[in-house]
Amino acid sequence: MSVRSVLAASLLAVVVTLAPAPAQAANPYERGPAPTTASIEATTGPFATASTTVARTSSFGGGTIYYPTTTTAGTFGAVSIAPGYTNSKSAVAWLGPRIASQGFVVIVIDTLSVYDFPDSRGTQLLAALDYLTGTSSVRTRIDATRLGVMGYSMGGGGSLSASKTRPSLQAAVPLTPWHTTKSWTTDQVPTLIIGAENDTTAPVASHAEPFYTSLPSTLDKAYLELNNATHSAPTSANVTIAKYSISWLKRFIDNDTRYEQFLCPAPSGSAIQEYRDTCPHSV
Repeated sequence: MSVRSVLAASLLAVVVTLAPAPAQAANPYERGPAPTTASIEATTGPFATASTTVARTSSFGGGTIYYPTTTTAGTFGAVSIAPGYTNSKSAVAWLGPRIASQGFVVIVIDTLSVYDFPDSRGTQLLAALDYLTGTSSVRTRIDATRLGVMGYSMGGGGSLSASKTRPSLQAAVPLTPWHTTKSWTTDQVPTLIIGAENDTTAPVASHAEPFYTSLPSTLDKAYLELNNATHSAPTSANVTIAKYSISWLKRFIDNDTRYEQFLCPAPSGSAIQEYRDTCPHSV
């Protein structure tokens, strides 16, 4: 081999060695800046929001949509939230703007009747998501493949029912849930159940805990029990509920692993009576 060939080969080797490795593709669903404890505990997240009212339909009782006003951040995941037995949407309205400001489109619904039971509430949660993605005025802001459900009391039971009905959902967060069905072994939706230590309406021993235990062991799931809290804890602004609900929705609807730090290892503190999980998460 000539000297020129040797030099050329050596130069090529140097270039190959110095060439940067291909950049890892960023998660296209990440929305907003890197989270901190302060940012997810804050009353308002990084996105400015607006709201619009939805009239009663034949499939759910209407509601209020909260959504980020930006049109340059791409589409957002969406969440429907149902109130509990005898409640209107006002009982859980605080969750709407709080979650939306973290980068979601949120609809807080009224049910067709305040006396609807959990399975009906679950059906209505799904109908509200279908409305959001199909005909709502904000449908173009939503990624219809990234959806979740939440609910309080019988609405929480409804979110379990909705998850069982529609396994393509990305996340569920039942809040002090109530349901006569105790076994959810076929549920395939990543689920965070939040119970309350002093709940006498849906005692954790007969509702939240068996719901969690019955969920498949292979499922990404967690159980958070609020210390010294009652059944109505989700009906007023609550930092612990917001912090971990937002983290769960971000982690599983947006596949945003930047929020994993708040879920694994298991969180603790004076506001948490107990926390169970299946860390590390599988997806």
